[in-house]
Amino acid sequence: MEECSDFRKWDELIPDALGLIFKNLSLREVLTVVPRVCKSWGKAVKGPYCWQEIDIEEWSRNSKPEDVDRMVQLLITRSCGSLRKLSVSGLAGDQSILFIANHAQSLRTLRLPRSEINDSIMGKAAGMLSTITFLDLSYCINIGAQALEAIGKHCKSLTTLRRIMHPLEVINKLSQDDEALAIATTMPRLKHLEIAYLLVDTSSIIEILKNCIHLELLDVRGCWNVNLDEKFVKRFPKLKVVGPLVFDCYDMNGWDNCSDYSGSSGYLAWDFVAGDMDDDDPEMLDDFWEDEHPIEDVEMWFYDDVNVVDAGYDWPQSP
Repeated sequence: MEECSDFRKWDELIPDALGLIFKNLSLREVLTVVPRVCKSWGKAVKGPYCWQEIDIEEWSRNSKPEDVDRMVQLLITRSCGSLRKLSVSGLAGDQSILFIANHAQSLRTLRLPRSEINDSIMGKAAGMLSTITFLDLSYCINIGAQALEAIGKHCKSLTTLRRIMHPLEVINKLSQDDEALAIATTMPRLKHLEIAYLLVDTSSIIEILKNCIHLELLDVRGCWNVNLDEKFVKRFPKLKVVGPLVFDCYDMNGWDNCSDYSGSSGYLAWDFVAGDMDDDDPEMLDDFWEDEHPIEDVEMWFYDDVNVVDAGYDWPQSP
């Protein structure tokens, strides 16, 4: 019995240690299973220890926009100002962007692909995002040079920017050179820049290289109007340029036209979790996980070609 007393019980672990352990669990398990194990685990889940890094990007791709917004606010509130990383896809509400910015005092990494952000709201939020070093605004079709300029002016520590687009989303645009020039003039500390499929010309990319002297990676895959001279690129020995030719499927996680939320999907159970969840009685969620994927709710996709395993991810090859 004396030997056993030398070992600390699980429910006596300090909250930050529990937070590290719970990172290995799924979002659903952390929110609905862990709190009912014991009081100390429930307290850890409700506190900031589990929510310094929030990654719900995969879950949010298959959820209703209003649920995503509510989940973001729920989890950020739990972080108690200690949020360092946030990854979420498809934010729809302006208030959610401002909510994130208002709680961004410790934020370093912000990934918001496919979000309904516009220049106006980004201009308001940028001033509160001064601590971020990594920003992903891929597939955000409602922002442009004005938003990027605001980010560059306020986010002086930014070293990585992802602004990847899908060819079908920019097909009606004449040019996005103004975005490239905004990056060139306001983001001199960039080390990593991904602007695949942005409609930019060689001259705009040259301005980026001249002004962003710390660049180590420049991804211009799919930027068909870019033609960089090899001798010019050799002036930047630390720089690796990828593109504009495309030899593979780009960013498998970046575009999935089979991931749109369906009202008949099994993710309806999250309506409650992301909305009116009180945490004090996680057992009330049990009914929402029973028979989660009944056969009548299965969503099916059909393709004409039996070989198109990656049909949702195919990127146009170089012309």
